[in-house]
Amino acid sequence: MILILVVLMGLSVPVAVAIGIAGVVGTVSFSNLPLIVVPQQAFIALDKFPLAAIPFFILAGNIMAAGGISSRLVDLVESVIGQTRGGLPLTCILVCMIFAAVSGSSVATTYAIGAILIPAMVRQNYPVGFAASLQATAAELGVVIPPSIPMILYGVSAGAPVGDLFVAGLGPGLLIAIALGTFVVIWSRLKHEPMGTAFPKKEFLPSLRRSGLALAMPVIILGGIYGGVFTPTEASVVAVFYALAISMLVYGQMGVRDLISVLRRSTLSSAIIMFIISMAGLFSFVLTRAGVPAAISGWIVSTFDNGFAFLLAVNLLLFLIGMFIETSASIVVIAPILAPVAQRYGIDPVHFGMIMITNLALGMITPPFGVNLFAACAVAKISLHKMIPYLVPLVGVILLCLVLITYVPMISLGSLYLLGVR
Repeated sequence: MILILVVLMGLSVPVAVAIGIAGVVGTVSFSNLPLIVVPQQAFIALDKFPLAAIPFFILAGNIMAAGGISSRLVDLVESVIGQTRGGLPLTCILVCMIFAAVSGSSVATTYAIGAILIPAMVRQNYPVGFAASLQATAAELGVVIPPSIPMILYGVSAGAPVGDLFVAGLGPGLLIAIALGTFVVIWSRLKHEPMGTAFPKKEFLPSLRRSGLALAMPVIILGGIYGGVFTPTEASVVAVFYALAISMLVYGQMGVRDLISVLRRSTLSSAIIMFIISMAGLFSFVLTRAGVPAAISGWIVSTFDNGFAFLLAVNLLLFLIGMFIETSASIVVIAPILAPVAQRYGIDPVHFGMIMITNLALGMITPPFGVNLFAACAVAKISLHKMIPYLVPLVGVILLCLVLITYVPMISLGSLYLLGVR
């Protein structure tokens, strides 16, 4: 099954189709089960209430981009730090962090924020490769800062509380944002990048007034989740209606025709992810029935005699997998196998989830299949090779953060204790 999966992906067959074909072949060739289990297991994989949050968060992110919310967030942050050296790159990182707190998607963040800030950085004489690379990397916060679609997938696949994962994501997300911010400030000073901004100078108070409702959106969503007012799934619906209300009724930047276009894009994006989840559910079912997870678990425990070595091996494995397989598919297939093994080493499942999500998110900014890279290339209208020299140190920064997240559990779990979740 795994060989078929690898060969099909090597032939550029779409990931979901490759996983589904491998699952069907496994069902037919290595079991006496009737073919009716194929649609049955595909449906069971989707029949989980937390997964309902995925299409709603995708829709909320697209509404934010089309309704002027993202541009107002850019104006606000730029009015505070745009005049400093490295101000525009810092603006990119901070706005991505705020936008990620609602959209849950790194690709949506790349398009929505990159369309504004990549041209702005180029106008201020930052290399276009640097601007695109930074945007792609900062957009990774979309899956680390809660709410996050990969967190929902991990929670459903590994049996971890989605609410706890959302709280735990605060520490790693802030760590990555601070590390990227430190890097761009140092880089800007070493490269003697100019002071000032590519935007007209904006006053803070007018910008705050214009963006107040947009800024309240992540506060309402995250505050409602952490305060127990609504579940993460319910929060996704609140995010949609709030974004819709201020985009259409308050800002007036989105009409009915725009809404139809947003709904179409969101439906396609949601269908792709759900198709991957359903096929991965079938694939995981056949592997589990064949005893593969138990065999892998036994081999890992007999090979690595401590948690330190296990986490090192897992990070190397996930980094390689993330380069070739889409993040959602990787989580749904691998999490049910590795999460129980991690618990045998005494590793908290929420902490392990943060390790897995952060690591696989690197696949979004590493060739050959980094979706954020292709999105940034499309926005910046450049080829991938122009980004590589600037991308390498940025990936190094994320790798350093990953090491800290892996071996300092309190980066992930500290917020759970601070907020009284544990």
